[in-house]
Amino acid sequence: MEQKTKNVSPFSNESRNAYVVEHLTGSMLELLKEKPISEISVSELCNMAGVGRTSFYRNYEGKEDIVKAYMKALSHDWADQCKGTPDLPVSETVRIVFSHFEANRDFYSLLNRRGLVYLLKDIILELCGFNPEQEMAAAYSSAYVAFFLYGWIEVWFRRGMKESSEELAAALENAKTGKQKS
Repeated sequence: MEQKTKNVSPFSNESRNAYVVEHLTGSMLELLKEKPISEISVSELCNMAGVGRTSFYRNYEGKEDIVKAYMKALSHDWADQCKGTPDLPVSETVRIVFSHFEANRDFYSLLNRRGLVYLLKDIILELCGFNPEQEMAAAYSSAYVAFFLYGWIEVWFRRGMKESSEELAAALENAKTGKQKS
């Protein structure tokens, strides 16, 4: 009996998966420029990305997960910078985080325009070390810092992203020392 040779893709599973993630992410970002996420169907997204629905569901539970994963990948640098420095002053954390937002202004403006800023909440909680299993004081302290930072982020977006990271860090320092900008 003659054996048939299998037609095997030259891509490894890892390469194929990276291809799927990259194309779904790019397609999602392009579609978000045109319409809200609620108006984007999984079928439309997969067609634009050139991947099957199975590939989508193998990687994501829902459409927002694409945006979350992209944000998480973008946030690695500033999160590592903040986490890597024990006892980093909050004003320096503000400067680092908002410098990141300034550097990626187009993406975050798109998030803001589409009402998706809330997706940053979990990244900020993680950055601040929040874990519900922590001792009570540590859990509430990390949540306090996380929601303070998230609140500033949301207000910054609502104000049109006017202030620079340096201005925001200085404003926090001035607030701590009781100085007010004239």
